[in-house]
Amino acid sequence: MNENFFGNYKNFIVIPLEQHKVGKKSFDPNDYSSYYILTLSLYDSLILNWIDAKKYEIDVKKSIEKVVDEFNQKQKGNNHLQLLEFEDDKSYFVLALSNKTKIDNQEENGQLSNFIERMISNSFYIGQSWYKLIGHRGRIERKLFNFSIKEYIHEIEYNITK
Repeated sequence: MNENFFGNYKNFIVIPLEQHKVGKKSFDPNDYSSYYILTLSLYDSLILNWIDAKKYEIDVKKSIEKVVDEFNQKQKGNNHLQLLEFEDDKSYFVLALSNKTKIDNQEENGQLSNFIERMISNSFYIGQSWYKLIGHRGRIERKLFNFSIKEYIHEIEYNITK
């Protein structure tokens, strides 16, 4: 009798809501009010290009995709990241960051820099072990990336035929 006591345990399993993935919601630019292009490269880098990261047992592209997916899940539509450019033979990659709320121009760089350091860099530094890719100075300063932030303004193309 003791062997089958928990025989119907599957009827009592409650799957946590965060584990449910109904599917990825497709990116709709109309859901956001501001857009930024982020160009990221390693601070105090030990590698010349992303191919060299294999020496440290890091698959850079998969790491980036994982961080982007996790970020988008956690943000629940308030912010959205998208990988725009990645090439193995380069030493940088490019992300698009879309925000629901418009950031004041005077506060823009400071807020975005802090946001990137807290919400994006940390996921790479610890979660993906990218601390292995930077030197002693980078580890002491706990700084993973040099990055540039440029606001993206979409220009609508008009085809006027005469």
